[in-house]
Amino acid sequence: MTMEKERGISVSSTVLQFEYEKYCVNLLDTPGHHDFSEDTYRVLSAVDSAVMVIDAGKGIEAQTLKLFEVCRKRGVPIFVFINKLDRPSRPPLELIDELERVLGLPPVPINWPLGDGPRFRGVFNRETNEVNLFERTPHGSFKAPLSVGGIDDEVVKSALDSEIYERAKQELELLDGLTEELDLEKTLAGGQMPIFFGSAMNNFGVQLMLERFLQLAPGPASRNSTDGPIDPRRDAFSGFVFKIQANMNPRHRDRAVFVRIVSGLFERDMQVIDTKSGRKVRLGNAQKLFGQDRETLDEAYAGDILALVGNYDFLIGDTLTSDQSIVYNEMPRFRPECFSYLYNSDTSNMKRYRAGMEQLLKEGVAQAYDVHGSAQRVPLLGAVGPLQFEVMQARLEGEYNVPCRLESSPWSVAQWVRAKNPLPDQNKRDAPAVLLPSGSSLAMDQDEDWLVLLPAPYLVSILHDRNKDFEFSASPFDR
Repeated sequence: MTMEKERGISVSSTVLQFEYEKYCVNLLDTPGHHDFSEDTYRVLSAVDSAVMVIDAGKGIEAQTLKLFEVCRKRGVPIFVFINKLDRPSRPPLELIDELERVLGLPPVPINWPLGDGPRFRGVFNRETNEVNLFERTPHGSFKAPLSVGGIDDEVVKSALDSEIYERAKQELELLDGLTEELDLEKTLAGGQMPIFFGSAMNNFGVQLMLERFLQLAPGPASRNSTDGPIDPRRDAFSGFVFKIQANMNPRHRDRAVFVRIVSGLFERDMQVIDTKSGRKVRLGNAQKLFGQDRETLDEAYAGDILALVGNYDFLIGDTLTSDQSIVYNEMPRFRPECFSYLYNSDTSNMKRYRAGMEQLLKEGVAQAYDVHGSAQRVPLLGAVGPLQFEVMQARLEGEYNVPCRLESSPWSVAQWVRAKNPLPDQNKRDAPAVLLPSGSSLAMDQDEDWLVLLPAPYLVSILHDRNKDFEFSASPFDR
């Protein structure tokens, strides 16, 4: 996407599959920017373990902490890769202390850095007692790491500055007394976090982390459904949609629906039930992706990510299964933190504008709300961060050739509302009789639930005090 190249950030999650030794790895790379946490949280519903990449110079950032909380809530095992050791970094003992203090999990360093920045010389593997060195080559490239033996090896001593060598020896002695030993059962239960150090840009430490991660990480996990926990070894095919992406190839206007397979065997051209509509659907054009490369997929198994390319009328959260008793409810619902309108600047493009908006809303780029009593003919958009609105605008203009303009709304806070004792014959679409603070409005979300939009946080307490017969929530109520 052009915006990603211009700003140097990821605005959408990426899905790819690759094989490494005897393993098949489904990698879901998520945006690190706060404004795209909705996409990230949805992707986390499809994973069995998570690798959190920490900048060695910055430590834990706000978004990292949010993602950790989601992983912990879902019981996802967490592995940590502390990156950018080739740049000036914070002391490694300070970094793992911060990880333990902020995240509340005991850290288990699998390897340990030898220096940082221009004096970064490699890592010491605490499990094998081997040092992996790398050596700078012309034009900033790096040679493959070389295992040279223990920390006391003469080759290691000669490769490191005496100061770095002595500090590393002292830190390793401290680690033996301060940190726990690796406990696989505890790691898989989310009670311990293995930590690796390296430099991804220079492809150093990545292979070491990948190989140990594959040995430690769990296989495909079960998922809860209306029929109870579904074991991945169950014969019935089942999976859920966690991501939709249109125009991945702008020349073909294609649309990819990403499905996490939970159980059973997928076979190309098989028929499954879309539990939302109850109808049978033939899954014909299934592909696996690696960057821009695509390959037709004839079979896939539990844990795999399936990309269905075509005009499938699926939505995020839909269950696809051969057994209609299985229905998943994996998708979290999000609390918007900002609101805007996105207007079509050229009425002659109205058809393309509506088609583009409909597709982008299906992808979950933003949420749409109908403001009660409003004369506006376009929906109010809500998102976690304002950059999501700019992405919608850029995609409407770039992919649908629809010039449009953003306009902020007066609201900044949402409170979902429902009656404590609803009347038996009450129509769900009837607006609740809520006494609204000044400048506030009622709105309906895409699930036909009511919420109150307020211009300032201090009005929340006033809203609650005025309406004792209603209950309120900062997030959508659980269904």
